[in-house]
Amino acid sequence: MKFGPALVIGGTLIVGLLLSLFLFTISAGAAYPSPPPLPADPVDPDRSAGKLEDRAADDTFPDEDISISQADCQLSHRFPASILQWCELITHYAGKRGLTPDLLAALIWQESGGDPLAYSRSGAVGLMQVMPSDGLAAGFVCANGPCFSSRPTTAQLQDPEFNIAYGSRMLAGLLKRQGSLRAALKSYGPMDVGYSYADKVIGIFQRYGDKTREQ
Repeated sequence: MKFGPALVIGGTLIVGLLLSLFLFTISAGAAYPSPPPLPADPVDPDRSAGKLEDRAADDTFPDEDISISQADCQLSHRFPASILQWCELITHYAGKRGLTPDLLAALIWQESGGDPLAYSRSGAVGLMQVMPSDGLAAGFVCANGPCFSSRPTTAQLQDPEFNIAYGSRMLAGLLKRQGSLRAALKSYGPMDVGYSYADKVIGIFQRYGDKTREQ
């Protein structure tokens, strides 16, 4: 069977179009990389902004000297290596904020699994999953404007020490304001989940923490 010129030209055009579409798809994927993958359990992958006005209020503070002295590790060794690697930072800032180190470690495990680059679908960043001023979090708007405009940037919060310093101060402020650990953890966690987030953190704390140093 012989093929006419029109059929040959038509087939060439179709092949060319398919090749162009393939190359476009590859280039588009390279131009818009996906955020880092979500950590595995016990991290909550659906973290959201919580009660936005409450979460945005009273958790900002002036710049402070973020620098640790040598501190003995005061974490329970039942925590996994992904958490124990941050032992000195957790011990230092827990002591500075009046928190139990094992409690802070339990929250970090729940939030990020110990991954300093953890990035949630709502835009929370780092070890303690703090909402930054930029990225996806910039889209949350409260009555007076962007909810997190006074927060640090994503890049700042990807620094482990900065993140623990900032997040631990947020938690300490909530604990002082709320008056109970369970209520403070509820406010720190995702919205619309009741006390389930708080109970998860407390459960980790009770299972892996040192019972002689409970909050």
